[in-house]
Amino acid sequence: MRRVLVTGFEPFAGQRVNPSQLAVEKLAGTTIVGRRIETAILPCVFADAPAALRRALRRYQPELVICVGEAGGREAITIERVAINVDDARIADNAGAQPIDRAIARRGPAAYWSTLPIKAIVAALARRKIPAAVSQTAGTFVCNHVFYGLMRTLSRRRGVRGGFIHVPYVRGQGKPSLPLATIVEGLELAIATALTTKRDVRTRGGAEH
Repeated sequence: MRRVLVTGFEPFAGQRVNPSQLAVEKLAGTTIVGRRIETAILPCVFADAPAALRRALRRYQPELVICVGEAGGREAITIERVAINVDDARIADNAGAQPIDRAIARRGPAAYWSTLPIKAIVAALARRKIPAAVSQTAGTFVCNHVFYGLMRTLSRRRGVRGGFIHVPYVRGQGKPSLPLATIVEGLELAIATALTTKRDVRTRGGAEH
């Protein structure tokens, strides 16, 4: 059976839970559009997360990869458009590292585009009344670091699509938030849409600032 890899992150910044981990663990071993969903939980550590992702890629050899992270303060599930080549950490990671203005890949391009059908995913979630939007930035913390590393790796693998999705706090963790079941449903829809949509829809999804 063909496979999809979905990753989440461990809790960070003193939090007890990470909604990306909770949601991704619910997906483990399920089947979507005939593909088995394999999962991995990455450390929230600049130095270790990319290697953990590469190990999962080697183990599962997926045709689609979606990395998921927490974006506390956002009201919607947000599909990231671009990964940028910079680490600039406002807080320390779980190993105490706090890189500032540092290139992720010294000889790498300034950015990589997601290869997910980002607007089609937003539209699919909206049809289910799940709050969703295109995001123009994945930040400059470990989420973006992993997103950039993923797309750099996939740029050398033909036929494998990938990208990054941020989810809000889960209910009881902070505000604004979404129920865990809604986040899981949103990720299931995102996976199904990515597997069945070869060309993204052309619709408004930009931002003024």
